[in-house]
Amino acid sequence: MKDKNLGDIIIEIKKLGVDYTGSNEPVKAIHDINLTIHRGDFICVLGPSGCGKSTLLKVIAGFLKQTEGTFLMNGKEVVGPDWNRGVVFQSASLYPWMSVRKNIEFGPKMKRLPKKDITEIATHYLEQVNLLKFEDQVIFELSGGMKQRVALARVLANEPEVMLMDEPLGALDALTRIQMQKLIRDIWKKNHNTIFMITHDVDEALSLGTRVLVMSSSPGTIIKELNLDFIENAVDSRTGRVQINEEYLKLKEAILDLIDT
Repeated sequence: MKDKNLGDIIIEIKKLGVDYTGSNEPVKAIHDINLTIHRGDFICVLGPSGCGKSTLLKVIAGFLKQTEGTFLMNGKEVVGPDWNRGVVFQSASLYPWMSVRKNIEFGPKMKRLPKKDITEIATHYLEQVNLLKFEDQVIFELSGGMKQRVALARVLANEPEVMLMDEPLGALDALTRIQMQKLIRDIWKKNHNTIFMITHDVDEALSLGTRVLVMSSSPGTIIKELNLDFIENAVDSRTGRVQINEEYLKLKEAILDLIDT
C-alpha cells in the first residue's frame, strides 16, 4: 500500500466518549476515540453491531454531544449541526412532494444564494449523479437507487467540508449497490470531497476507503486503522471497479477476524 499524502486537518477528535443515560446505570457507547480527519480523506468505519459507529457519526454531525473528550472542526469546538457537515442517511431523507431538482436546490436556497447560482449548482450535481433527464420527476416516482442519488446530490449541493454517510447503500439491491459505489468513487475523485462513512460491509469499506477504521465491540473504540489505495486504483482502471487481488483478500480476512474477536 502507498503512503497517503494528507491534506489539511479538518476535524480533530481526542479521547472522545459518549454515555447514554436511562432509568438504570449510564451505558458507555464509545470511549477513548482519537481521530484526525484530513481534507480529501475517504474514511470508512467498520465494527460489530452495537459498537457505536452511528453514535460517532452523530457526534461528528453535531446531532449528539459527547460526554467526554474534545471535538474540534477547523480548530473550533463543534456545538451543533451546520451545513459544513452534510449527512446522507440510509433512508433517503427527501421531500416527496418536490421534484428532483427542487430537492437539490433546497440547501442553496436556504443559504440565500442568487437564483442563477442555485440553478447552476443544481444542474452541476444533477449531471454528476446522472439524473438531469429526471429533474422534473417527483420523489415518489423514483426507484430506491435513484432516491439515494438525489440524496447524495442534495448534500453535495451544499458543498460541505465533510460529507457523512450513514450506511446509505445498505437497503439497495446488490447490483444497484455496486453501481452506487462506483458513482461515489468517481464523485470523490472529481470533487476532492472529504467523506466519513459507516458500513457493515467489509468489501464496501475496502473498495471505497482511503482509510478504514475498525471499532471494537461496545463500548466502542478504534482498534485498527488501515491506509488503502484500492479506491485510487479502481478510479484509474479501465473498468472503474476494484481489483480483488491477494492483498485485498488478506486484508478482508484480517478485518473479519478483528470484528469477530
